[in-house]
Amino acid sequence: NRASAEAAIDVFAEKYRAKYGRAVECLVKDRDALLAFYDFPAEHWDHLRTSNPIESVFATVRHRTVHTKGSLSPTTARLMVFKLVIAASKTWRRLKGTNQLPKVIAGVRFNDGIEVIQMPANHAA
Repeated sequence: NRASAEAAIDVFAEKYRAKYGRAVECLVKDRDALLAFYDFPAEHWDHLRTSNPIESVFATVRHRTVHTKGSLSPTTARLMVFKLVIAASKTWRRLKGTNQLPKVIAGVRFNDGIEVIQMPANHAA
């Protein structure tokens, strides 16, 4: 959960600040961004914590286009990139928790991956 992660950052910072001061300051400065995935449904955490799927697709495209540089017209380059991305998309994993997407888009709040349900205030008459 977020509280444990924040405590772990504090322990890490205290332990390593003397030896790796700049790295610790960077970690502490970016704490909110690093822990932002806790504000989304828990089903989405696997997808939010890494950009490897995006990077691997573009690495494949970059690898192929670098080797064929100069022999492509702009039109054939676009076609080749399109076909490479289509081929790579066949191995993509499905997004977990697609049922949560409308809630995220609607701005529903999540705390430690669990939807925060606002209770209406009861007013005495």
